[in-house]
Amino acid sequence: MRDPYAILGVRRNAGQDEIKAAWRSVAKAVHPDHNQDDPLATQRFAEAGKAYELLRDPVLRSRYDRVRREAELRRMEAMKQKMRGPEPAEEPIDAETAEEAISRIFGVEPQAASASSKPKPASARPADKGEPPADMRPEAAAEPKREESSRFDPLVVRRSAAPAADLVAAIVRRIRGRVAKTAEKVPDLAIDVDVSIEQIINRARVSVELPDGETAKLSIPSGAIDGQSIRLKEQGYRVTGMARGDVVATLRVNQEGAFRTQGLNLVTTLPLDLQDAVLGCETAIETPNGPVAVTVPAWSGSDKLIRIAGAGLRGADGEAGDLLVELRLMLREKPDDKITDLMRSLRHGLYL
Repeated sequence: MRDPYAILGVRRNAGQDEIKAAWRSVAKAVHPDHNQDDPLATQRFAEAGKAYELLRDPVLRSRYDRVRREAELRRMEAMKQKMRGPEPAEEPIDAETAEEAISRIFGVEPQAASASSKPKPASARPADKGEPPADMRPEAAAEPKREESSRFDPLVVRRSAAPAADLVAAIVRRIRGRVAKTAEKVPDLAIDVDVSIEQIINRARVSVELPDGETAKLSIPSGAIDGQSIRLKEQGYRVTGMARGDVVATLRVNQEGAFRTQGLNLVTTLPLDLQDAVLGCETAIETPNGPVAVTVPAWSGSDKLIRIAGAGLRGADGEAGDLLVELRLMLREKPDDKITDLMRSLRHGLYL
């Protein structure tokens, strides 16, 4: 697997929204259905899906970035060492495989060193008469090598870095082993579904267009709010030899009408003229749940917020949000002479 950032064409500091948008764009461009003449289309689509699965997970992405930085530092250190020239080695360097590196990163202890790497203790043999001197025996020639190898403890042997490509491949293999034991699954398709407040209240069924041109019905659950995700099992992309992916639909509530949403709360604006703002009044507001009575206290300015408990959207547990009424002071369309004279008297004092 190549660099996942390069596969999706995003920067290394890209946010999740940018990564999701890049994945959707790349998936459409390299999808096998749109590239039937390309024998490597399935491979490129799967590669893009693996890159997205890695970068969408903050934990896996952080680990990959750390491993990549460490590998880059080791590469630079190796270049510096090459420029300085070889140095006498004091300890042997045992090459660390990609699987062992990933096991160390994920908190799994690597396998113990093989028994063949441990030095075997030399058995003492008494010198018999008639044998040649110790320095003339074949064993004596090998003795310095045994002593030299016994100076190295297997538990403190340094490791050299595995290639970055092998590290990424090991990460993907570990993800596959944890997530799916059967056929590899196509990455999920993320879409946005625009809904109205009335559809949220009535728990309507919304039509969703699928990648293969089909149309599915999305049932809005009880207590749904703006930004909530709903998963449609096995309704996503189809790729030969892979399990069909899911569709993750994110609800986007229309906020351009008379009401806005803040979770389960409804927010609306109540215009007031100067007289009602100073003296107070009682009025009614039409809401998606029917008219609601509102009492405006005397001397209420535009910074006043009136909260009506239980007049918002109803949650999945039966509890309802509140209606938040924002007051806005408005002037009449035509100038009022009495109000104008009153304001002049307040500014300049009484006059005839």
